[in-house]
Amino acid sequence: MINRTEDIKRARELLNSGGYTVVMCRGNELYTSVERGVKPLVELVKDKKDMSGFSAADKVVGRAAAFLYVLLGVNEVHGSAMSNGADKLLRAHGINCSCDCLAERIINRAGTGICPMENAVKDIPDDSPEKAFAEILHTIKKLSTEKNQ
Repeated sequence: MINRTEDIKRARELLNSGGYTVVMCRGNELYTSVERGVKPLVELVKDKKDMSGFSAADKVVGRAAAFLYVLLGVNEVHGSAMSNGADKLLRAHGINCSCDCLAERIINRAGTGICPMENAVKDIPDDSPEKAFAEILHTIKKLSTEKNQ
């Protein structure tokens, strides 16, 4: 039998000790990534991975990541840092959530403004995760194009 309390505890411990950016646990099943931002979650959604019942621990959870967790079907999310919008969105979808630090918004890596992923989904209603996913993909492509110019 899967013990959800143990899953989130294990995910948090691995996140804090393993150098990972995201860890998901469900019983003996484990998913980890060291990639930054929403990239590992985007790849799971693109690959149509069903993460139902998984408990996730993540370094930073903004609304973009929250939308992706909704699409993945996770049971619970803990963020080292989480935005108010992500907290509200996860709860609206019945996903248990907690965090070490609750923030008004997620800031970009340079510390100069709002995270581009957070900005991309700021006006998308909580009940539109597919629309959010399309906007996340569009923003990733746009940022990649700008970076390569």
